[in-house]
Amino acid sequence: MSYLPQFPFARRWSCVCLLLLLTGASPSVRAQTPTSPDPPPASPSAEAPAKPQTPAASDSAEVSSRDTAPTFKVRVNLVLVRVVVRDQQGKVVPNLHKEDFQLSDNRKPQIISTFSVESPESRVVATTTSVDPNVPADPEAAKVLAAALPQRFVSVVFDDQHLTMQDAMFVRTSAGRFFDSLAASDRVGIYSTSGQFTQEFTDDHELLRKSLLKIIPHSPTAGIHDCPEISYYEADLIQNKNDPQALAIAAEDAVQCAFGGDETQLAAARAMAQGMAGGVVGREDSSTEYALRHMEEVMRRLASMPGQRIMVFVSPGFITSTLHLEFSDLVDRATKANIVVNTIDARGLYTPDMGDIADPASGSYRTAGYKATYAVAAQLAQEDVLAELADGTGGIFFHNRNDVDEGLREAGAAPAMTYLIGFSPQNLKLDGSLHTLKVSFVHKTSYKIQARHGYFAPRHVVDPAEEAKQEIQEALFSQDEVRDLPVDLHTQFFKTDNYQAKLAVLTHVDIKGVHFRKAEGRNRDDLTVATAIFDENGNYVTGGEKIVQMKLLDLTYYRLSLSGLNLKTSFDVKPGTYLVRQVVRDSEGSQLAARNGAVVIPN
Repeated sequence: MSYLPQFPFARRWSCVCLLLLLTGASPSVRAQTPTSPDPPPASPSAEAPAKPQTPAASDSAEVSSRDTAPTFKVRVNLVLVRVVVRDQQGKVVPNLHKEDFQLSDNRKPQIISTFSVESPESRVVATTTSVDPNVPADPEAAKVLAAALPQRFVSVVFDDQHLTMQDAMFVRTSAGRFFDSLAASDRVGIYSTSGQFTQEFTDDHELLRKSLLKIIPHSPTAGIHDCPEISYYEADLIQNKNDPQALAIAAEDAVQCAFGGDETQLAAARAMAQGMAGGVVGREDSSTEYALRHMEEVMRRLASMPGQRIMVFVSPGFITSTLHLEFSDLVDRATKANIVVNTIDARGLYTPDMGDIADPASGSYRTAGYKATYAVAAQLAQEDVLAELADGTGGIFFHNRNDVDEGLREAGAAPAMTYLIGFSPQNLKLDGSLHTLKVSFVHKTSYKIQARHGYFAPRHVVDPAEEAKQEIQEALFSQDEVRDLPVDLHTQFFKTDNYQAKLAVLTHVDIKGVHFRKAEGRNRDDLTVATAIFDENGNYVTGGEKIVQMKLLDLTYYRLSLSGLNLKTSFDVKPGTYLVRQVVRDSEGSQLAARNGAVVIPN
């Protein structure tokens, strides 16, 4: 069952509008039509352009802009798959080419239409700013600051609902060493499944280390001693699987702990065991559902960050016998938001604990052996959820190892090289269904591939505006550059005082690459220009969206085909380091461009 993301772009832009009203910011778009020499006479073999007509009064503006909700079509013609290839030692494999890979969509081979190789260095956003002449320029300092703009966001989620104190101390020490391996462009947030602690994304490693001290177990069942003592694994066998052996063992324990070994009370003991099993299942399911809900909230937060998104889930594991649907929804949410989940077994390299037969909580001497078997089976079953979460999102499951710090480093650090593969699905049905993806090698090799396992097809366009808003959000809150349209991005700023600056985002569109529709003697097309500004930790600051309507006479079209169309959007910001993300889309050709820019405004 699929689960649609619950962060509609309409809500985000409503917040933008409110922010603009409160702060007085006034995004504006200015379209410029430069002059150029008259076109040369057409050659005899060429069709002469229509003689420019005098436009009607109501249709005189050739280029105009207005605020509006996006209305362009949903982009369904390109699916991107980020691939990491590792050898048997876990090292990233470089120097692979497009011809080395093959890709299938629902088991049908696909043609790889785009292929690129990326490294942390290649993803550094270039500084695109011409500075205020009144502000002393320091190009090298600006370059360093721009290189530290966030590219990857890592949410480290500690499952404090299921962690023991021993596990918590173990993983806290390991996580502290992990922070030393982070790149300047990495941002890390720390979260817990209990919701008791949150540290938002930051590059302050010392703050992250201090935050780890607040990760302590918050098990809702700590200190509870039941009669009979039944684990969730046993309770699930009794309550959900109607296992007679498990019920008989629990009833025998109830005879010992509640009736002093009086076998004549076996019927009452069975009823007690049955009731206790129902209580344990309800209590543990409620706790696990609470943990899944907080993981969903962390995913929603991570999905709003502009860049690559990774979740590292640190947990001893748990059993989701009655929560398969909720768990499946969590995997679906991660897939839709392009979140890779790497999981780490917090128990490290462990030997299954079979309990202490001498401990009364382990049951009577007649049941101790069975309960030890259940304990081993339960501890092995706990791994399943971690393995499935990683596998379902294209991540890696780290387990049976004591070097958790190395596991964290591998799970959260940027790979030295990734391959970005793109393909255009053929005859794609707009039904919202899950498509399974498989990336493999053309020739057999021992290398391991880490990649997403699927994507969701768009749904039927019932509400085009709402579907378009979702597309804008996905494009803006990414750092992948798309060049369907020939668009260049530049920025300018000037400081109005010591605390405020005016930031101008300049967009140059080569209209020769834009598809126009000829109607009533005009060349018509609309450009949707969406801009978002993010701070140095990836937090959304401000943004705006405009539609530029073009109804160009032939002469104007010819001039603009030589010079291009220049657009300008202005924002009021404070001094700081910013990532500018801009998406441009045309309505006639359904083409899209997505560009990044770095801005450094000194104090």
